[in-house]
Amino acid sequence: MKKIGFIGLGIMGKPMAKNLLKTGYDLTVFDINNDAVEELVTLGAAKGISSKDVASKTDIILTMLPNSPHVKEVILGKDGVIEGVKQGSVLVDMSSIAPLASQEVSEALLKAGVKMLDAPVSGGEPKAIDGTLAFMVGGPEAAFNEVKDILSVMGASVTHVGEIGSGNTTKLANQIIVALNIAAMSEAMVLATKAGVDPEKVFDAIKGGLAGSTVLNAKMPLVLDGNFKPGFRIELHIKDLMNALDTAHELGVPIPLTSNVMETMQALKVDGHAKDDHGGIIQFYENLAKTKVRKFRK
Repeated sequence: MKKIGFIGLGIMGKPMAKNLLKTGYDLTVFDINNDAVEELVTLGAAKGISSKDVASKTDIILTMLPNSPHVKEVILGKDGVIEGVKQGSVLVDMSSIAPLASQEVSEALLKAGVKMLDAPVSGGEPKAIDGTLAFMVGGPEAAFNEVKDILSVMGASVTHVGEIGSGNTTKLANQIIVALNIAAMSEAMVLATKAGVDPEKVFDAIKGGLAGSTVLNAKMPLVLDGNFKPGFRIELHIKDLMNALDTAHELGVPIPLTSNVMETMQALKVDGHAKDDHGGIIQFYENLAKTKVRKFRK
């Protein structure tokens, strides 16, 4: 069994690494948060002292980091992966970053004889915990086939979508659709509630029809309970939409609806809701209409 390195044990990375350990993979981990590292060590992981150290001890390196600058620093910076990685290794970056950044990092790794895949995920913390994430993977197909079984431990769907960078392009498309779904849900449910209709019954009535969606099923029950504990924070969705807007502008693709939702999220950030779950977008519409969408009291 190949040795795996895992760098980035945050809200998503830690449960993903735990699922690999449960399956019996040989795992070496590193994060700047030593408490997270020690938690994984107690479960059977080996402790890495740096990204360079992890890369030198493993054959497949997985990274799960916040954004493009962090990925570049961890992989290409001082004591980074590139300083310790062995020729022939595969690096799988599961972070959600700009497609051009993935291509830039991949070019540097290729010079060191290392194949890279960009493999962002969708599903948030709940699906990271239960191992049912959706992976969107870009890069060499041979490298994809080499790591598919590993990714399948952490995800229910693992799809190769094209060359390097196409994984993150797919993730940007995903994040646009999710954000607009939540915004549409929010407008509709605030309207129904303000009109005096029980939003829980509205949800039950429409979820099986054309307006039904995975987003609606995941977010509406939390909204009805007023639960905005983060599964995926608004500030992280802002990051993804910023990457989407930058990429769209570079390609000459107008995305006006995305721009609108971005400003909604920015307003919530200013109002102190940056760390709320992105289902908390509804709070923007609730504030405008002076109406809260919650379960009606019986």
